[in-house]
Amino acid sequence: MRERRSILSGSTFEEQIGYARAVVDGDWVHVSGTTGYDYAAMTISDDVVEQAEQCLRNIGAALAEAGCTFADVVRVRYLLPDRADFEPCWPVLCRCFGEVRPAATMMVCGLADERMRIEIEVYARRPGG
Repeated sequence: MRERRSILSGSTFEEQIGYARAVVDGDWVHVSGTTGYDYAAMTISDDVVEQAEQCLRNIGAALAEAGCTFADVVRVRYLLPDRADFEPCWPVLCRCFGEVRPAATMMVCGLADERMRIEIEVYARRPGG
């Protein structure tokens, strides 16, 4: 039987809304849209680059718990309310994905909280899968 398990980050949003930070489904890891909240403190920076860095720390922790790294990411989606915020994040994003080169999409859309300036969602395939 194929493994399916949820990975929780401790975010109060997961409990309030009813979702998991990530779901491991066999060889695949689906990481929910992840914002720049520091879930331990439930705080968020005003700076989009700092938010992007925190997004990636949150995603990295979920991937690690699933037995993956950023090297295993095959797809990434970037969601931003303001397209002008995307380019300042490129150096941060490139540090994680520059060598990996996953399929990527950037969309301009509203996010759940007006303090959120970027949300990142990834799919990864576990090693050996």
